[in-house]
Amino acid sequence: MYRLQKEGFDAYLVGGCVRDLLLGREPKDFDVVTNADPEQVRKVFRNCRLIGRRFRLAHVHFGREIIEVATFRGAGEAQNDKQVLNNEGRLLRDNVYGTIEEDVWRRDFTVNALYYNIKDFSVVDYVGGMADHKAGMLRLIGNPDMRFREDPVRMLRAVRFAVKLGFSIHPDCEKAIHNDAELLASIPSARLYDEALKLFLSGYALQTFEMLRHYGLFQVLFPATEKSLAIESNGFPRLLLIKALENSDNRIAEGKTVTAYFLLAAFLWEPVQIRAKQKIAKGAVEYLAYQEAASEVISRQIESTALPRHISMAMREVWNLQPKFNARFGSKPSRLITHPRFRAGYDFLVLRAETGGADPELAEWWAKYQVASETEQRKMTQPPRNPANKKPRRKRSYRKNVQDTVMEKES
Repeated sequence: MYRLQKEGFDAYLVGGCVRDLLLGREPKDFDVVTNADPEQVRKVFRNCRLIGRRFRLAHVHFGREIIEVATFRGAGEAQNDKQVLNNEGRLLRDNVYGTIEEDVWRRDFTVNALYYNIKDFSVVDYVGGMADHKAGMLRLIGNPDMRFREDPVRMLRAVRFAVKLGFSIHPDCEKAIHNDAELLASIPSARLYDEALKLFLSGYALQTFEMLRHYGLFQVLFPATEKSLAIESNGFPRLLLIKALENSDNRIAEGKTVTAYFLLAAFLWEPVQIRAKQKIAKGAVEYLAYQEAASEVISRQIESTALPRHISMAMREVWNLQPKFNARFGSKPSRLITHPRFRAGYDFLVLRAETGGADPELAEWWAKYQVASETEQRKMTQPPRNPANKKPRRKRSYRKNVQDTVMEKES
């Protein structure tokens, strides 16, 4: 920022970093806004890279740190090659530059439109963001319906910020979300996948899930899962999903890692189960039914929320391991425990056992088997002996006995 000012440009901190600092939180990153256009920023910083087509941005690299530098957005009165909207009013490209007074009206929420000026160390507020920040209110700048049509992903951002900050959503904004939820379907599935990761891997997955369902947004992201929740039995599969979300939040709170594929496997497990049971009822072999069901569910999910191939493959591996845990005798357990996805598969088995989807005794057996010594593992995997099936000792024939007697006399 001082470098930009030294070159004769204005520079401010803006957005979530200012909002979080005012709350006493450590920002995850810092965004800078300036009146220098992206090409001018690149001339100032040799360690700069320009990215984006929809919004042209400059990324300034300092080692592993990246500072995102944006140029003040302008009003853009008419469409041209720098600002393009589709028939629904969604922004496809927006590279019209302007002043800070114009830029503030292009931002989404008032609490995200606060500018920190390093010249006098003040917070610049044009839209009442400080008052909303103090009241804990999430309010869109401008007409909510129009702003959501410009970018429907703002509805997901509203939920994410409300849960993360503990803010309430303004009634006008809530009404618009209920009315415009279906607009999310027009967003590319790859972008929705990225947004889904932000929603469910930030430590507030359970609250986010409940709020997304409340506003009708979850059914756009995961239609098969939402449909399966409507036909739950004895609290399942909702219990499995809630337990998976709770576990994810707890792990993040403890500083542990969370894998996206495990949580997504929990999201889609019940749709796979439902589809597989339909195939089995028609005469399909069980393991083939589950493989085909997994392929169909993932193919349909990709149309809504794109899943990278490495994620979908890992999900399938976790699912495919579940029936293999039933084999506890012979050499199969020792081979299964060496599988690369064994730990994830075992954790998924425990999750199912805790929510009524698997035998708790089975999960307990595998918990003991993992920590047992080799000798104990061999004993655990020996099939039980059934005395009723023991073969009687074969009697020697009369002819054999006579021959033995003759040979003894001759000797």
